[in-house]
Amino acid sequence: MRQPDIEIYLRDDHLDALTGWLGTLGELSMLPPSGLTQRGILTTTSAISLMIVRKAAGKWASIWFDSPDSPWATDLDCARAVHAAIGQEVRCSVGGWTEADGEADADRWLKVNADGETEFVWAQKP
Repeated sequence: MRQPDIEIYLRDDHLDALTGWLGTLGELSMLPPSGLTQRGILTTTSAISLMIVRKAAGKWASIWFDSPDSPWATDLDCARAVHAAIGQEVRCSVGGWTEADGEADADRWLKVNADGETEFVWAQKP
């Protein structure tokens, strides 16, 4: 099932490789950063709003594609594509999650890296 938006996590030091690769998928226009947040538009078959938040989870940046029309149906599809393109570990949720789902699955994540795909608990410290 296609997710209404896509969110992945990538270490901050690999964001240049990510944006370089995104530019090969279509036209990428990024606004200047505002603090740790940078917004942009990736235009492929449609315009896809995206937001990058550096240090969203420690050394990890959140990359959010705010569109149901992204090139990927799920967070995991996107994580796989990014890993294949830039060769760095990418993290994503195990599936679509909302606050209404409760806290039980909030810390369950998938990491996609050279070792494959592994589920793990990514407990954020307060």
